Amino acid sequence: MALYTWTGYTEKGKASQGMIDAVSVREAKLKLRSQGVFVSDIVEEASGQVPITRDISLKRFFDRAKLEDITVMTRQLSTLVGAAIPLVEALSALYEQTESPAMKKTVAQVRDSVNEGLSFADALGQHKRIFSDLYVNMVRAGEASGALDVVLLRLAEFLEGQHRLRAKVGAALVYPIVLLGVSTMVLFFLLTGVVPKVVNMFENMGQKLPLPTRILIGISDFLGMTWWIIVILVIGAVILFMKWKKTKDGAFRFDRFKLRVPVYGAIYRKISVARFARTLGTLLSSGVPIIESMKIVKTVVQNKVLEAAIEDATVEVMEGSSIAMPLRKSGVFPPIIIHMISTGEQSGTLEEMLIQAANTYEQDVETAVAGLTSILEPLMIVVMGIIVGAIVLAILMPMLEMSTIVR
Repeated sequence: MALYTWTGYTEKGKASQGMIDAVSVREAKLKLRSQGVFVSDIVEEASGQVPITRDISLKRFFDRAKLEDITVMTRQLSTLVGAAIPLVEALSALYEQTESPAMKKTVAQVRDSVNEGLSFADALGQHKRIFSDLYVNMVRAGEASGALDVVLLRLAEFLEGQHRLRAKVGAALVYPIVLLGVSTMVLFFLLTGVVPKVVNMFENMGQKLPLPTRILIGISDFLGMTWWIIVILVIGAVILFMKWKKTKDGAFRFDRFKLRVPVYGAIYRKISVARFARTLGTLLSSGVPIIESMKIVKTVVQNKVLEAAIEDATVEVMEGSSIAMPLRKSGVFPPIIIHMISTGEQSGTLEEMLIQAANTYEQDVETAVAGLTSILEPLMIVVMGIIVGAIVLAILMPMLEMSTIVR
């Protein structure tokens, strides 16, 4: 079968588009006609041709395979494979059920590759932007052990856990970020739009203004005349910072700085350690060799300092060392995780100890983020109130002096 991209109209005259799986163009058109679609253009996806009618909507431009789509697909595939349905048929069923165009296309291409004789893992490995090394290697281990359905279920649970943690942290930080943005815009509007009109009245009177009012006028004039310079400098600084961060030394120094930042550094370290423990535990429990697992874990912690520590530990493990010893020498992993790994190695329950450690750290992250946001929200409101109060006071002080003179 081949994958075809089509554009056309429904029976009600509404423009429509999509992809369909068929043996030939004729069969694809017949399928679409049975669905009430009149095809205006159809082209085989693999042919490299470009349809006459293009969809340039933002929805199609930004359509990408999302983590939720991959998670759902993995769980569904686990169920189908566990029911003894052949892999190709299972992928065909997934193709029919998947709504995401990007995921639909990927599933079709993976199925075709498997049909051509590639292993499932190798077929997934051709789509590295969607399926990570972790995903591909776990599938490869599942194929080798004959427990692909079990491995896929573990993968789905792993992806769901990562998505759940990311969503909780993101949701907790939305309100403080929005509040900070709104506060900044309100202050900028007050200082550049409102304050100049109010203080002009005092300046025209020729009265000597109090120090707070003069400071407020100076800040307002500075922002009013040079705001565009500030914007350019900020943009330039961000660009230079991003370029520096992409360098090897810059990335390492910045990641080390993030680990040392008060409050945030502790939360960031826990997130990275939780990702390390859950990924390594999932890989080992799925039958992936320890050295290969360590190499994969190094790529998912997303911190250069931790990556270096894991890389050094991998070398020592290859030479016969335990995992806990080199990680302890690195000094970047918390003592608790080291102790749990050491206990797991000695008792033969390393996978269970790693998953338990991941659960513990993820719960700590959720608690810490919730506590931090509960403190940040009132703190930001208080700071905003103090700043606005200072502005109001600086404006009222000349008025109070004038009223005193009149009396």
